[in-house]
Amino acid sequence: MKRERAGYLEGIISIIGNIILFVLKFWAGTVSGSIALIADAWHTLSDSVSSLVVIVGTGLSTRKADSEHPFGHGRWEHIAALFIGFLLVVIAYSFIKDSVTQFRAGGSADFGTIAIIVTVISILTKEGLAQYAFFLSRKSKNISVKADGWHHRTDALSSVIVLAGIMFKDYFWWIDSALGVIISLMLVYAAYEIIKESINKLLGEKPSDELINRIKTIIDATSEKKLNPHHFHMHNYVNHQEITFHVIIEGEMSIREGHDLVTKIENQIREKLDIEPTIHIEPEDHD
Repeated sequence: MKRERAGYLEGIISIIGNIILFVLKFWAGTVSGSIALIADAWHTLSDSVSSLVVIVGTGLSTRKADSEHPFGHGRWEHIAALFIGFLLVVIAYSFIKDSVTQFRAGGSADFGTIAIIVTVISILTKEGLAQYAFFLSRKSKNISVKADGWHHRTDALSSVIVLAGIMFKDYFWWIDSALGVIISLMLVYAAYEIIKESINKLLGEKPSDELINRIKTIIDATSEKKLNPHHFHMHNYVNHQEITFHVIIEGEMSIREGHDLVTKIENQIREKLDIEPTIHIEPEDHD
């Protein structure tokens, strides 16, 4: 599946589902006077904002390379995921503040059957949206879709905690405030994971051992001589990936022979791995 199609599809479906859930949760939270439920409702609405970011980020990332951006605009996906992560942090701070205020005031919620039904619906719907986003991410390798999937997952988990709290409402008057803090901490962790992955990809990552082994296998199948590939560097532009590395050739091999050999290897890597390779030649007697 193409990255842009996955981004648009997941984003649109998420926005529709989240708006419906927001209305249900906000209504149930207002009726019961629960900060945790109302906070959970706004968390759900924030998913719509993050899904909109996914759509915009996907659209920007599909723009073709130009003179100012010769490697394309694919990294807009990482920037979109970063925005989602920071959005989660802001929301978490707001929830913690409201929960502490309620606790100091000695307030509690009056949960009822409506709150239980709406919370169960939210859990099932949000986990379904998360699984759908993860599925599209695996098919398309779209990181912002994966980030949005984690946003759905944290919302589903926060609703699970709310449901558990409802069951203990008669034993602990402060359960609603505690739930608000727990949900906020879950949001902070999710934001950390999203921001960490996005920054790592923007800064550049070491090629995986699996990829290096696949490249070495291609080299061994293409060249009769041992070239000892080393010094691998990966450059990930989302829609376009490049890898550079060094090989060692016999010192007496001519420039043309060395060029023909590495060109043959580059063509095989390009064809089998869909990665643009650049190979640097070193003579075997090089220090």
